[in-house]
Amino acid sequence: MKEPDDGSRRCFLKASSMLGLAAAFGPAMIGPETIGEAFADSKSDSAPKENTMAQTNATQAADKATIRPFQVNVAEVELTELRKRITSTRWPDRETVTDESQGVPLATIQELSRYWGTDYDWRKCEAKLNALPQFITEIDGLDVHFIHVRSKHENALPLIVTHGWPGSVIEQLKIIDPLTNPTAHGGSASDAFHLVIPSLPGFGFSARPTASGWGPERTASAWVVLMKRLGYAQFGAQGGDLGAGVCTMMAKHPPPELLGIHTNFPGTIPSDIARALQCGDPPPSGLSADERRAYEQLTNLFAKKRAYAQMMATRPQTLYGLADSPVCLAAWLFDHGDGYGQPAAPITSAVLGRTVNGYSAGDLTRDDVLNDFTLYWLTNTAVSAARFYWELHLNLYNAADVSIPAAVSVFPGENYQAPRSWTERAYHKLIYYNQVDRGGHYAAWEQPKLFSEEVRAGFRPLR
Repeated sequence: MKEPDDGSRRCFLKASSMLGLAAAFGPAMIGPETIGEAFADSKSDSAPKENTMAQTNATQAADKATIRPFQVNVAEVELTELRKRITSTRWPDRETVTDESQGVPLATIQELSRYWGTDYDWRKCEAKLNALPQFITEIDGLDVHFIHVRSKHENALPLIVTHGWPGSVIEQLKIIDPLTNPTAHGGSASDAFHLVIPSLPGFGFSARPTASGWGPERTASAWVVLMKRLGYAQFGAQGGDLGAGVCTMMAKHPPPELLGIHTNFPGTIPSDIARALQCGDPPPSGLSADERRAYEQLTNLFAKKRAYAQMMATRPQTLYGLADSPVCLAAWLFDHGDGYGQPAAPITSAVLGRTVNGYSAGDLTRDDVLNDFTLYWLTNTAVSAARFYWELHLNLYNAADVSIPAAVSVFPGENYQAPRSWTERAYHKLIYYNQVDRGGHYAAWEQPKLFSEEVRAGFRPLR
């Protein structure tokens, strides 16, 4: 019997690998075109020699489209180095005020750092991630990491969920089971989703772009490629914070496959209101009570809580300390505010282990917060993630001007409570609008059950 040559053996192993993945996670996980290309490669020896160049190009294209299984395995030396850097931090003087108006209080960050450098265990987070189906695939020259969990229920709706800053896929871990397995969480099988949760370019385990151009627009196009590569003919999109910007760009230039979007961070400010805010004017006359409340919240937000965004939008490369000091990184990520305060009240409550100013952490824990911070450190993505703001060519707060079906959930602790009147003008086919009674900027993290219920309700009209 003739022994197969090395090329045939490689093609067979490639095809076998694809079939193994398809058997484990379903054909849509790899896509029939990828499996077909793998087996097509194994037959290439019988093709004419003059087609060699064309075959090589086709094979290279197929290789780039391959969906590769991914597991997290951080070397112990990296964790040792992290702890060493934490414990060797040179601390500044304490703040000269008794509140958080100058930034994260020294005592708060010191207590968090003490726990981070001694008792915190990254391996628990690593195990949670590795218990999920994770993959990497190249799109438009960039490796994209994503979690892909398919529901057991028939007719589940494919949904791509995008995180924001200073978040990561870790923000969404607690909504995976409620959305893919709703019957175990008080929901109906008809509300099930197949979930795709990617890491934004330059975040987490996705590659760090080496050239400019990776903002919400390009990311939105990449997400469409990803969903089609997974075999989904129709899907929805969900996002908050920067993820809302990606959703907006998907919806403003909607592919035929996109059914609609859900956001918990809607862009609704009408143009005349935006001009008044920019000029620092008092609330215009004629505003309703909820519009006036939103105007006042936005005035406070833009005056006092956007310094981090301005820095990252204009000088992200200058933030070298984020790559050199874990404590500097933690303080920078920690200081993101919400409608309750700055830092965000639920984050502070989780870190301190007690309710702060009447705003509980919800389901958020100190380890959840440190899992996210540690991911940024281990992947050295603080500066590359900051560049996403530099690439941001839209105002996330201004009216989205979206014409496809859209669902909006308004959480009380968000930076502002979008009035229904503004929302209806910004989302021309508003199919769902609801103001909930708890949760803030990190809604999926803080209130995963409520957040999941909102996502189910938002997409119900599209099923």
